[in-house]
This record gives sequence, structure tokens and C-alpha cells, in this order.
Amino acid sequence: MVPLSVLDLSPVAAGSSGAQSLRNSLDLATVAERLGFTRYWVAEHHNLPSIASTAPEIMIGQIAAITKRMRVGSGGVMLPNHAPLMVAERFKVLEALFPDRIDLGLGRAPGTDPVTSYALRRRQHSGEDDFLERFQELMLFANNAFPEKHPFHAMRAMPAEVRLPPVWLLGSSGYSAQLAAMIGSGFAFAHHFAEYDATAAMLSYRENFQPSGARQSPYAILACAVVCADTDAAAQQLAATLDLNFVRRRRGEYLPLASPQEAQRYPYTEEERRLIAHNRKRLFVGSKETVRALLEQMIAGSRADELMVTTMLYDHAARRRSYELLAEAFGLAPAVALPA
Repeated sequence: MVPLSVLDLSPVAAGSSGAQSLRNSLDLATVAERLGFTRYWVAEHHNLPSIASTAPEIMIGQIAAITKRMRVGSGGVMLPNHAPLMVAERFKVLEALFPDRIDLGLGRAPGTDPVTSYALRRRQHSGEDDFLERFQELMLFANNAFPEKHPFHAMRAMPAEVRLPPVWLLGSSGYSAQLAAMIGSGFAFAHHFAEYDATAAMLSYRENFQPSGARQSPYAILACAVVCADTDAAAQQLAATLDLNFVRRRRGEYLPLASPQEAQRYPYTEEERRLIAHNRKRLFVGSKETVRALLEQMIAGSRADELMVTTMLYDHAARRRSYELLAEAFGLAPAVALPA
């Protein structure tokens, strides 16, 4: 079986708070390590009442400090929002504190709406897509490789003796797959919200991969949205939260996650029900036996090296249980005994 990992957006439930969501993430990280998950990645999103994960570097440090074995990283840092030197320095600090346990996942999108994106970038010079230039600058800082006459030639990302953690490119399109292959990085595909075909992207990345100084062979992570419960019916009920959240997001509403009961009572239009049915094709919902069978097909078709699971539920206990059942389904070996 492929390794299993966690992508956590720190979901905010209606009636709860962002602070509680962040504490829930710390709790879930300790559970994931005990269950035997390989990585725990946190996201960067801004101005979304349904998501508390805005500062991945801070959460990475907090999670790495309370775990011992899992790799902890960003899924991802949105490079358009940050100066490459700052990214290099922050992740070198994390690597220094937690050697060989940090991952640097990079995204091309701003992780928010256009107005918030402007607020994040308005002091910067360019509003265009300059991801490649930023990425190149980040790599030059990482390798101390600026040309001799370049103004940054003598500049060092501190701590200077610490290497930059492994770099992963995140994506949801064919272009992202091609770019990851071209630069020779690891690749993580966001099947949980992508309209582009995951199998096509994953296979394109693998077939076109160019070895780099950091990575000699391709490694592709498939990120999927999963809701697992003790029965198919219970999982379907929990997933009602995702249905309403999807409809609201399509209308530009980013409200905290509704309870399954509220979502089931919601008066959807016929068009909204069609949208939900379309979105459900991206979700893996059911008992551990049902979910495993569905995911195995996806893993085999995409030739994924690793499966990364995101579970956005109203109830934190149900979210914990979903990951516990998934670990059982895939036969993960617990790192330590689970508490009674």
C-alpha cells in the first residue's frame, strides 16, 4: 500500500472559533502520528471564515514540536504572497530546529480572493504571474548561486549552514504537472478541488520528469477529500456538510462549516443539486471498506506514490474517527499505542 498523509486546512465549524480550529489541528496531528501517517501538511488561505490556516510556517513549528516522527510541511506556501528570501529563511529555521522532518510545498495561487490578494501584494512591484521568477530566486538563495555581479551574490539565507527542506510543487492543472516535471521537484496534485483530470496530470508529471540536483526520480502525491465513518450511511450524512459548503463557495460565501443536520435541511435548487452531484465525483465517502475500494482505483490509475487526505467536517471527533478508520483500511502501523 502507498503511504498515507494528512492535508489540514484547520476547518472552522459554525458556533466554534478559529482558535479552537487551530487547537484541533494540533490534536489531529498527534493522532495522525500515532496512527502511522507519513506527513502532515498545513495550508495557506486568507480571509476565509471557514478556514483558520493562514500561517503555515507557525503551525509547522507547533506541530513538529509536539510530534517526533512525521514529516511536517506546507501544502502549501503561496509563493506569490512572499519574498523568496523570507521563505528560504523561515524554512531553513524550521529545518534547523527539526532536521530532516520539514517539507516546503509551494503553490502558484494567492490562496484567497482578488481583493485580499491585492492587500497581500500591494507593496510589491508586480501584479503579474511571476511564480517562475520567484521560484528561481528562491532556488538561487537556497544554493548560494547568484552570479558574481548580481546584487544578491554575497547575500545568504540564514542560517547559512542549513539546507532548504525538500521542495514540492502543488498544482491542480496540466501546467502545474509540466512545471513540476521540468524543474525536477516533487509534485502534489489537488484532486479535492481540481477540475483537471488527476490521472492525466500525475502521469504527465511522471513521464516528463527531468532529474534535478535535489531529486533524481519523480514522486507524486495525490491529495483527495475523504469522509470515512463506521457505515456508508453515516459517512453520507457527515458529507452533507461538504455539499452545503461547496454550494456556498460557488456563490462566493465562505461561511463556517454547517452541521450535517443544517446542511440536510437546506432548500437546494435543482441547479445546486446538479452542482453537488458533480462535486461528489471528487469526494470519497463511505465506510472504510467502501473508501478503500474507491481510493485503490484512483491510486492505481494515477500511479500515485502517496495519498494525502483532507477531511473537512463539522465535528472534530468525526474528523478524528475518519482518519482512524482510514488508517485501519490501509493497514497503517501505529507509531505508538493509541490511548484508550
